[in-house]
Amino acid sequence: MIKKVVIVGAGPSGLLLAHYLLRRGDRYQIDIYERRSDPQTISFSKSRTYPISLNERGMSALRQIEGLEEPIKAVSVEMTGTVFHQTNGKTRFTPRKKPLVTLDRTNLVIVLLKQLSQKYDNNRLQIHFDCPCTAVDFVAKNVTFQSVLAESSIEIPTKKEFTIDYDLLVGADGSRSVVREGFFSTKLFECEAKYYPTDYKSIFLDNANNSNIHLKSDNIHTWRLDDGTLMVALNQVDGTMSGAINFPREKNQVAGLSSAKEVLKFFQDHFPVIGQVMTEEEAEAFLNRPISRILTIRCNRYHQSDSVLLMGDAAHAVSSSIGQGCNAALEDVVVFDNLLNEYNDDLADALEQFTVRRQPDGYALVELGDYAFPSSTKLFVEFILREFLAKTLHRLFPKFFPPSLIDLIFETTVPYSEILNSYKGWVSKVKKSSILAAEQE
Repeated sequence: MIKKVVIVGAGPSGLLLAHYLLRRGDRYQIDIYERRSDPQTISFSKSRTYPISLNERGMSALRQIEGLEEPIKAVSVEMTGTVFHQTNGKTRFTPRKKPLVTLDRTNLVIVLLKQLSQKYDNNRLQIHFDCPCTAVDFVAKNVTFQSVLAESSIEIPTKKEFTIDYDLLVGADGSRSVVREGFFSTKLFECEAKYYPTDYKSIFLDNANNSNIHLKSDNIHTWRLDDGTLMVALNQVDGTMSGAINFPREKNQVAGLSSAKEVLKFFQDHFPVIGQVMTEEEAEAFLNRPISRILTIRCNRYHQSDSVLLMGDAAHAVSSSIGQGCNAALEDVVVFDNLLNEYNDDLADALEQFTVRRQPDGYALVELGDYAFPSSTKLFVEFILREFLAKTLHRLFPKFFPPSLIDLIFETTVPYSEILNSYKGWVSKVKKSSILAAEQE
């Protein structure tokens, strides 16, 4: 019997899940609903996208679908290391054993969409854009959407609600998941949602390839101010640069900027390399771009009965500090696919075991995102020294000392729960420092 799967959210994890389920033969019919418009047909919106980095954890998930790796790499840049730009003008380079694949999130989504449409017809897969999810009913096993339509005669957008039945509902609809909200009507569900203390604004430098400033294209470039403000920039495949400036909410230097000239002066004073590349037009765009807040999510379970599943940010949204949000979301798909193999596509067992096996990693992921990298200058210096020592000891005595924290996160597929256990002392120290700092403010 063919099972009808409704996936809410056409982001990387939702689309990759469709790839994995459809390759299992005729067992599943997939309907994907996305609240935003089709990125293949609308103009590229920089306010709704950001650069992501994929390590082996994410790339191995993508690589298992035949034909995906090549088009993804065609719109990506491989990063061989990170350059830390210091305030005195000096730099420090940290190489990577395995390159990070960096690309724009929207470009990743477009590749996944194109590959789906090329492989499967409408009998097995249908993707619906401009359809936000408005309600779920786990008892009746149906989900309600709102379709935004345009009446051609008067060109006035209208909204039409409709309800769809499902055998399996997958909430891949992000940190503010509507599907997850439905879990609160069930018994014994617990979920902690809180804002990470650092906000960010995306930055795009379209003229970077025409400037006199040459930052190595195969490196991630970072700058850090004493107040914890962090600037990250990387090259895109088209020669432009993109990134984000992250700043503590309580010490927000960006919110007070009121003109393009003030934006330019801010970057020229604090991040002179970026300031020299930025034009007045880009400064104006940065000024008008909204400040983004990062919502982190911890849930005590990721499934409901035998018919509902949470994945990606809907289950374990994490701060961008460790660059693992997309990697973890893609890894969710692999874990679920392996469980379907193990339990012969019995959804009741596969969903229950997804929570059992994945929830500890989801919790550890958020904990690492919150406290792996310290915000205080004093602890950051200690962190750099710890990393150097850990790398040295592991290189000399690999059987007795684990890789450094950064290497475990970025270079391996070691479960997040194991990484947290290996460095629980350091994470606890940063957590305690963060709590004390918050109490003193």
